[in-house]
Amino acid sequence: MQLEPFASLFGPVDALLAPYIEYVVLVLVVANIGARAAEYRSIVKAADEGGTEAISRSAARVATNILLVVASFYLVTVQYQAGMVLSMLVVGMVITDLFEFESRLVEARQGIPIERPKGAIAASMLVLAYAAYTALFFLVKGVWSSIV
Repeated sequence: MQLEPFASLFGPVDALLAPYIEYVVLVLVVANIGARAAEYRSIVKAADEGGTEAISRSAARVATNILLVVASFYLVTVQYQAGMVLSMLVVGMVITDLFEFESRLVEARQGIPIERPKGAIAASMLVLAYAAYTALFFLVKGVWSSIV
């Protein structure tokens, strides 16, 4: 990927990170999905053992959410259109995560079985699909160019 002269907003950071930012985002999305799965298992276990007071947010999922937001905002400075789309999807996923966690607390308080965070899973799948599209487009570029 070639950076255009006006796109170099952060100087040395752009020289090191810009060519690989799509791959970094893809790795962060996969890490976020793994952290979400681990957090769900810990929430179910904590709800069974200790009730609502034992449930807490996973530091790994929170960290990957923050890193994803920062990386997607950085992508806006490198590739405007892809960065804006990804930023909107990531911010939507983070907001969904907040509401899903509160839903798990309500379920634990009422003593009903803890459900999977379906909204957050769907949002993270959208983020994964778009991150994979931007990072792995080179795999289908030839076919895509012949069609479009």
